Amino acid sequence: MKISKKGISTVVFAAVVFLAAAVNAQNIPVNTFGLNLGLESGITTGNIESASKIYSGGTATLQYGLSKNFALTLTSGYYEFFPRRFRSPMGMVPIKLGLKYFVTPHLYLFGEAGAGIELQKYKEITGLQDGTPPSTRLLLSTGVGYAINSWDFNLRYESFSGPNKAVPGEPNGYGLLGLHAAYKLGL
Repeated sequence: MKISKKGISTVVFAAVVFLAAAVNAQNIPVNTFGLNLGLESGITTGNIESASKIYSGGTATLQYGLSKNFALTLTSGYYEFFPRRFRSPMGMVPIKLGLKYFVTPHLYLFGEAGAGIELQKYKEITGLQDGTPPSTRLLLSTGVGYAINSWDFNLRYESFSGPNKAVPGEPNGYGLLGLHAAYKLGL
């Protein structure tokens, strides 16, 4: 299944316009920190799709309340891109700085930017010495979430762009569409 960036952007834009009409104040504790520990899983899109269809991971998010509607976030963790037959897995460490905007007491929109650090070669065939060398990629993420009590759930699209080290001059971007569930801890 191919998911276009334009299609995802259209859905996110429509959600922003629709939800902006129903803005209610969220009571984010201002000038306080919170920590979310989460798990996520989803499907891959783009150039990585021929080698991996799914990913899974865990992340920790530090959140700071800027106002009752806005929070600044810093997220890092680990993603594992599971291989298709005869391929080896690839790991990645995402490091993202973001902003959450609560449009209702529980519903929020968010955007993040940062780096995705690939940890090993993404080999074409397990056991071969060749493959795509690891690189650091620009990571952009957007989505919609729902936070209630001690739980935080979101649906996200992340895009990874950067050089194609295996074939210089050719694009080598990919992405993921994921579902994230986190438990909120107070600090």
